[in-house]
Amino acid sequence: MTTVQQIYEEMQRIAPLALAESWDNPGLLVDCGGGVSRVLVTLDITPEVVEEAARKGCGLIVSHHPVIFSPLKKLSGQDVAFQLVKNGISAICMHTNLDAAEGGVNEVLAGIFGMREMEAFAEGCGRVGSIEPVTVPELAKKAQKELASRCNQPFNGPAVQIKFADTGKTVRRLAVISGAGGSLFEDAIARGADCLLTGEANHHHAIDAKRLGLSLIAAGHYATEFPVTAAVAEKLRTAFPELEVLVSEDARDPYTYL
Repeated sequence: MTTVQQIYEEMQRIAPLALAESWDNPGLLVDCGGGVSRVLVTLDITPEVVEEAARKGCGLIVSHHPVIFSPLKKLSGQDVAFQLVKNGISAICMHTNLDAAEGGVNEVLAGIFGMREMEAFAEGCGRVGSIEPVTVPELAKKAQKELASRCNQPFNGPAVQIKFADTGKTVRRLAVISGAGGSLFEDAIARGADCLLTGEANHHHAIDAKRLGLSLIAAGHYATEFPVTAAVAEKLRTAFPELEVLVSEDARDPYTYL
């Protein structure tokens, strides 16, 4: 039977820990030991995802966001780490190292838009490159459609909500950085991008980016990151043919959009 340690070693080959930011906390964060025959891949480890893993007989969850980030001063039944241990489920979390990795979060995101001549930016986390010329509204619509098809559908409302700031310039060179990447618009400008597509960007990011000639598309933190789960699952299936690797069906955007 495949061990948690063997899978952890493979995840380090997929997303080397050396790529992680200094403030991050990736790794084998909950280690219940032993062998596993089923693994659940997800974006976040929530109580719903722990319940799903237990229901499906998964002894390990591989997630993007760390289940333990800030120091724990106490544990109770409401804490997800406690729930994992109670159910005998280990957790491997690969965060900013998976953002930056070859074939990781941002390369999957870039691939959705057919990016060519891909280069790293934003200290290796983001990707920038050429795409087929497109207007910003057309690109935003494509992002909504393509990302929604790769995310779990919410119980109510649309799967992906898009907002964008349009300079009116055709997008030929696109920068993508998943999650909360709106503050990195100056890095995108420095790499010659016409538009930055990210998960989250605030009011002032949009004003400043547009003033400096960069269009900005915010497509949601969850929506820009969840698509990597399928890629990670496929890599694990290839490395461990004997392992049953599932993608979470209960990991959803915590927001509901009108």
